[in-house]
Amino acid sequence: MGQSVSGVGVVDKSMAVLDAVARADRPLGLADLVGATGLPRATAHRLASALAVHGLLHRTDEGRFALGARLVGLGHAAAAGWPVAAVARPHLVDLCRRTGESAQLYVREDEQRVCLVSIESPHELRTIVAEGARLPLAVGSAGRLLAGERPDEGWTASVEERARGVASVSAAVRDGAGRIVAAVGISGPVGRVGADPGATYGPAVRAAAIAIERDVADRG
Repeated sequence: MGQSVSGVGVVDKSMAVLDAVARADRPLGLADLVGATGLPRATAHRLASALAVHGLLHRTDEGRFALGARLVGLGHAAAAGWPVAAVARPHLVDLCRRTGESAQLYVREDEQRVCLVSIESPHELRTIVAEGARLPLAVGSAGRLLAGERPDEGWTASVEERARGVASVSAAVRDGAGRIVAAVGISGPVGRVGADPGATYGPAVRAAAIAIERDVADRG
């Protein structure tokens, strides 16, 4: 691992282990954890075992590490603190259905953006962003919106800003005072969504943002 993020090394290393398991498409063995985190073998084993004791990871019958059931309860509790996520989910499902592309809802947390809701496209080739993923601000259409960009069109688009071969279109979700509380968007491979995705998907994304704003206000 590189420089400490929080200044508390054991916490940063534990999070690196959790993130490695969360990003994987299968349970990870100890060698996999070492390769994914760069931690010494003994350190990776000690931290993963401790996280398993607390239910944040669990050991499979083969001795590999997978996410633990305790995270489910923590996830529900965290989601309750972001009511916009529950309101937005059906609108993102509809946006995905209408556009055929993956749809996400992001909020800003400090100097990052966090994906609260992610609905995957039915296409075999699609953009996948895990719920809970933390991505940079000011990169990608949603990141730029949450960093304060105010596009004239009501949406903003990006092509291969954050990841090669990926394009996205996002619109801001605002509260009653006009403050940006979230960004909703779609993303997909450039080869399918095109080099000017805003022209094709901007109106649908903006309509979803407006619908979310309306439902949040109604619940308030």
